[in-house]
Amino acid sequence: MRMLAPTITLLAALAALPAVAQPASQPAGDIPAGRAIAQTWCANCHAVEITAQQTADGVPSFPAVARMASTTQLSLHAFLQTPHQRMPNFQLSRQQIDDVAAYILSLKK
Repeated sequence: MRMLAPTITLLAALAALPAVAQPASQPAGDIPAGRAIAQTWCANCHAVEITAQQTADGVPSFPAVARMASTTQLSLHAFLQTPHQRMPNFQLSRQQIDDVAAYILSLKK
């Protein structure tokens, strides 16, 4: 019985947590907010609109990034949280990363 009590306590605690999982077809994040962030912070180097092509200096457009086979919500989160040599270190919040990732994934069409 002593072993059962901690298990029951753990299960009760887990059941009390709010459900945070998003359906697989709906990425976390606000697409319009992500677009606004992209237009404000990213458009100096990236073409961020759906009709955009690669920029003159070889920086990929957001639609091109969206079409990459490796682009997923997880890969965008990892990329946007990691400093890169050619990118400014913007220090985006988790919500901003969710929003930008949702916007980029919306361009996959």
